[in-house]
Amino acid sequence: MTTVIDRSVGHERQHATAPLPGPGYRLSHLDALEAESVHIFREVAGEFENPVLLFSGGKDSIVMLHLALKAFRPAAVPFGLLHVDTGHNFPEVLEYRDRVVAAHGLRLHVASVQDYIDRGVLRERPDGTRNPLQTLPLTEKIQSERFDAVFGGGRRDEEKARAKERVFSLRDEFGGWDPRRQRPELWNLYNGRHAPGEHVRVFPLSNWTELDVWQYIAREEIELPSLYFAHRREVFRRAGMWLTAGGWGGPRAGEPVEARRVRYRTVGDMSCTGAVDSDADTVEKVIAEIAASRLTERGATRADDKLSEAAMEDRKREGYF
Repeated sequence: MTTVIDRSVGHERQHATAPLPGPGYRLSHLDALEAESVHIFREVAGEFENPVLLFSGGKDSIVMLHLALKAFRPAAVPFGLLHVDTGHNFPEVLEYRDRVVAAHGLRLHVASVQDYIDRGVLRERPDGTRNPLQTLPLTEKIQSERFDAVFGGGRRDEEKARAKERVFSLRDEFGGWDPRRQRPELWNLYNGRHAPGEHVRVFPLSNWTELDVWQYIAREEIELPSLYFAHRREVFRRAGMWLTAGGWGGPRAGEPVEARRVRYRTVGDMSCTGAVDSDADTVEKVIAEIAASRLTERGATRADDKLSEAAMEDRKREGYF
């Protein structure tokens, strides 16, 4: 037996490694998913000149960073992080983001929606949500920094616009997605060819499910922001969701605030990300809760996906994800 240090996102731990397996050994489903994602990270590092990883401080981007650290250890991760800051982020998430960046000595690029609003380039929406306003800051940051590959945390189980996405998704010079230009992906062979000004969105978690992500978090003992676990929070009801009260425009008249025990399944703009009633205050309880759920995390808690039947499809064409 040998002992190694596993520097996971936000913490360190020691564990013993078993001898190499013999013939007939089979990978667990989590080992297989991890191996595929690590392969994707290494392929991008070998094919592209200037990749970047989209990092929101949500669980999927945290797992992506954990996988990237594993893929290149003991060397440093050969790319930085990019966060599109709406100005309506949860404080717990921003604190976690900054702490992780400092702990691993990472480069952080920030595209600010508020800057675009202050300059009059973007205008506030009547509903107060800024998630749909992220597209222009994101695509312009990609252009100005000349990123040629952008890692995203999209998974095919989230909703139908993501379900048909490739692992390597070619985007034009404006970040737009055209289904006719996507390449077949056979036998895990990925084609990263692109013209100057174009880039490729890369989704290492494409084949993962929400349950896979949480089981991996449990196995790897990955630290998450506290709002993913049940806690008491002041919330109000709107469009069937519990939203956090704040200066973004909620609550309105007739939307009473109450303290409830809730947690978040996904994290985005406070104005469009709903909490769910929950007593799941540990990873194990969250896994049991998700296993019993019949609603996807975005279908249950993201108002921006409910704007229209094709809301996410339209935003994908524009370059949002």
